[in-house]
Order: sequence, then structure tokens, then C-alpha cells
Amino acid sequence: MSRICEGRVVVVTGGGRGLGRAHALAFAREGAKVVVNDLGVGLDGLASGGGSARQVGEGGPARQGAGAVGGSGGQTGVGGAAGWAAGGGGLAGQGAVHGRGGQGALEGPGGQGAAEGPGGQGDVGGPARRPAGGGSAGPVAADSAGRQVVADHPAQQVVEEIRAAGGEAIAHGGDVATSAGAASLVAAAVETYGRLDTLVNNAGFLRDRMLVNLDEDDWDAVVRVHLKGHFLPLKHAAAYWRAEAKAGRRPDARVVNTSSGAGLSGSLGQVNYSAAKAGILALTLVAAAELGRYGVQVNAIAPAARTRMTERAFAETMAVPDAGFDAMAPENVSPLVVWLGSVGSEGVTGRVFEAEGGRITVMEGWRAGPSVDKGARWVPGEVGEAALKLLGEAGVQGVVYGA
Repeated sequence: MSRICEGRVVVVTGGGRGLGRAHALAFAREGAKVVVNDLGVGLDGLASGGGSARQVGEGGPARQGAGAVGGSGGQTGVGGAAGWAAGGGGLAGQGAVHGRGGQGALEGPGGQGAAEGPGGQGDVGGPARRPAGGGSAGPVAADSAGRQVVADHPAQQVVEEIRAAGGEAIAHGGDVATSAGAASLVAAAVETYGRLDTLVNNAGFLRDRMLVNLDEDDWDAVVRVHLKGHFLPLKHAAAYWRAEAKAGRRPDARVVNTSSGAGLSGSLGQVNYSAAKAGILALTLVAAAELGRYGVQVNAIAPAARTRMTERAFAETMAVPDAGFDAMAPENVSPLVVWLGSVGSEGVTGRVFEAEGGRITVMEGWRAGPSVDKGARWVPGEVGEAALKLLGEAGVQGVVYGA
């Protein structure tokens, strides 16, 4: 039987564990060449074991690639990938591999490519630092582009699984919530495999609190990794696909974004996560409308599966059954993602699918309900009566998870 992603090049963010790992392996089984991205941090976005997160990924010697093009305000670009990155027609710093620490470059003084940012988010830039607590980062394997990943890094482990099964894959350890990290991810695919066909945005972590107890930093961190971490890879991939289309090479490109039931309905104690996941739905709709002219389809999923983010919050629901179908296995979601990432999904764009166990549901989103038009301006005293009448005619409101 033919494999539905034969020869396609697929990027999966957050691909080292959980859903991302399942997606990466599933794409590889269907013939795709996979770029597995993962920052390798803990459930809350901090380095495992506490302390500041160490970004494992970019680094190695600063280099200027032949054929790199500087755009408006640009800096040195990635070799062999000239002309497509966002930023005025060139690689314009966003995709730069050579620069000064703290400027969005992928290498800081020390040449290690390791960096830490405010709140332990692993932002790109600044001096190379050892992991908190000192010691060695462990053995390092480097791809041909010089992006370094620790050999026991989650992304590299998935790559080894794919290669052991006869597939092709590389690891990328960059922070996709930075423009430099997202641009280097797209460049890794193009430089290694000559193209990019599918982007699966999946990276994220949790910092759950009730609204009145939620710190501003925890709001910012979660919105950053989920919403900004979707926007930036999509922006740089879209710039590449637009350039391809304008050059007469119209792509069959696919983007699969990852929202959540929390984004659809809200979730108690997860106001930051719910807001970010709802934002991803709007991002999906706008991107689908804007990018269709370039041969790009953009869809989103709202999965329910067992991951590091769900097995604590919903321990009983997510538990592995003693026997029978494991409805919460993350591998149950991946077939839909692989199909959405294939040419077989032609014509499907701007849609949201809920996926849980063996069930797939098309989500229909906000639709107009009962309405009344006075034909003139309302006065406050009469609006209440009209609104209550409309609410009486409306359907039952959905319940926030956990309420």
C-alpha cells in the first residue's frame, strides 16, 4: 500500500514527547522526512530538575553561507537558503546564524549556542551558559548545519527511533517562540532536505493557576510558548512558501496547529492556557484565508490524549486501561494530523477538528444565534428585556471544563 506522505518534508515542534513524538513517528511511517523540534524542558517550561532552562539546539561556529541574502535591516543569513525568510526579501536577521548574543542571533559568546532567557524560557541570545547546577551537558551530536543537540535530548531520541525504522529525520533544539529559533527551524528543513511541505505546530507547556493567583510571568510564558510559538514558525514557513509560489513552484503546503478543548470551551485553573489555545484558533482561520493563494492549507486540531500536560490534571481519565482500547493514547490523534499534512487533504482549510480516541469531530465554532433588530438605537432600559428574550431562545451554553 502506498504511503500518503512519501517524500514530503515535515517539521514537528514539540516533537520529543507526547503528541509531538507520536506525530513525528507517524509521519515517518508514511514516508515523510521529519525535522523533530523540541526545546527539551520540563512540564512548566523550566529545565528538568529546576533552575534555568538551557536551550539545546543552535550553535557551533559562526558562519556565513554562500548565497545568503541580506534583506532590509538584515544580517548574515543561512547559507543556501537565500531570499525567502521574512524580513524584506532576505534572511534579515530572523534567520541569522551569525550574530551577536542578545540580538536574536543563534550564537552567543562562547560558541555553545546555549542560552537562557527571563523566567527560564530558553530565549535565544546572550552568553552561552552551563545548565543550572554546573556540570557537562553530555555528549553532543551535531547535524550538518551545525545545530547541536545533546545525544540524549528528546528530539534526538525520536530521530534515532525514526532512523532505526529506516526513516529519515534530523533534530532541532531551538526555541520556536523566538524569531531566530523559528527561522532556523525552517532553514534546517530546507537546507537538509531541499524543501518544506508540512508544519505541525505542537510545542507547549503549562503553568496552571486560578486567575487571581496567576502571576504575570506565568501568563506571559504560557501565551508565549503556545501562541507566539505557533505564530513564528508559521510566519517563516509561510514566507518560504510564498517565495516558492512567486517563483512558479506553487507548493502543496500544509499547516496543522494544535489548540485544545480549553481553547474551545475554557478550562478552570488554566486561563493563560485557554486564552492562548483560543488565540491559536483565530490564528488558524486568518492564516488559512491569507495563505490559500500560495498553495498553503491551514487547519487546527483540539486533541484529547495522554501527555505530560494532561496526565497530572486528569489523572483518572488519562490512566492506561488494564485491557482493551487505550482511548487516551496520543497515537490515536496522529492519523488525522498525518492526513491533514498530506496532499490527500486537498481543499480542506480553515477547519478545526476535535480528536479523541477513535472519534473525530468537526467543530463548527461561533455561529449567529437568535437576533433582534430594532432599526434604531437602543436605550439601556430596554436592552435588558430584549437580551433576556434572546437568551431564552438560544441554545444551552457550553460548560467550562472543571466548572
